[in-house]
Amino acid sequence: MSKWTKWTWAWIAALPFAAQAQVDLAALDRDMAGPRAQVLVLGTVHLRDMPKGFNPASLDGVLDRLAAFKPDIITIEEESGEECDLAARHPAKYGSDYCDPTDAAKAATGLDVPAALAEVDKTLKAWPAQPAPAQRRRLAAVFLAANDPASAYVQWLQLPKTERRAGDSLDASLVEKLRRIATINDENYQLAARLAARLGLQRVYAVDNHTGDRMDVSDIKAFVRSIEAAWAAGGPEMDKFVKREQLLSQASDLLPLYRYINGPEGLRVLAETNVSAAMRAKSPEGYPQMWVAGWEIRNLRMVANIRETFRERPGARVLSIVGSSHKPWFDAWLGQLQGVDIVDVATVLK
Repeated sequence: MSKWTKWTWAWIAALPFAAQAQVDLAALDRDMAGPRAQVLVLGTVHLRDMPKGFNPASLDGVLDRLAAFKPDIITIEEESGEECDLAARHPAKYGSDYCDPTDAAKAATGLDVPAALAEVDKTLKAWPAQPAPAQRRRLAAVFLAANDPASAYVQWLQLPKTERRAGDSLDASLVEKLRRIATINDENYQLAARLAARLGLQRVYAVDNHTGDRMDVSDIKAFVRSIEAAWAAGGPEMDKFVKREQLLSQASDLLPLYRYINGPEGLRVLAETNVSAAMRAKSPEGYPQMWVAGWEIRNLRMVANIRETFRERPGARVLSIVGSSHKPWFDAWLGQLQGVDIVDVATVLK
């Protein structure tokens, strides 16, 4: 059990009238046969917010240490093709601008999102040890049609530079999209996809979920104002954390930044600012508490999506790259799963 999980349960037990669990679920896997899954949660800054002049090479030290962990599976904070397709079919419930359109990839491949997802699964089940460039180009195009650009970029990076061209359903517009991805400051591309390609993995897994955190409130502007006011109460500790993060973000080597934002003290400040301040905030409508409920639903569904990536792979080594404010919830809830050990990120980044 992780330190964060133990702290959480100790806090709950101290509450008046708090119900205690009737069964110790953490002990159910004590006689487990076979290897246990090793899950490493890396909290990240969102690279789109990095200072002007950000150089992806500044991530090389972080990538070296993550590569040494040798993950079999890498997950990212991005909506999956399935969720994008669900939202597109239910715009009244989820909104009409949920994910980027896949029209160009559909025109190039002839596949809508469900068909592309089915082809991805079928293709990877029969994937050869040494795929031909044509196979990688086709799979990259299909990943784009499946609304999975990060996995498409994994395939693109594993092509010899002379083979990074149009062909095999990857038309000129899709080639331009992949070349543009290479210039985007986004941890899904600059960390996850680069690492996956380096390790010879064929894809990354999008696990974000927003199906339960879209608030059904009568005055959305008042809702947002209420949440922002609660967060503003984070006070000096949050200001100190942000200033230190901004300073470290300007370095040519971002390894110290990642050590800092994944440290227990910084994570505590983020968690308390995000949730504790909201739970204490007074609102006639209960808006801040509603936001916390949505936050919990989102994290629970993301954790379930991560679990699904290694459901058929007991003993897998899993790296989950996610915004650092999610990490405490990921560590706590993933650490409660059967046959799962949470890896100490500080040890990996040392």
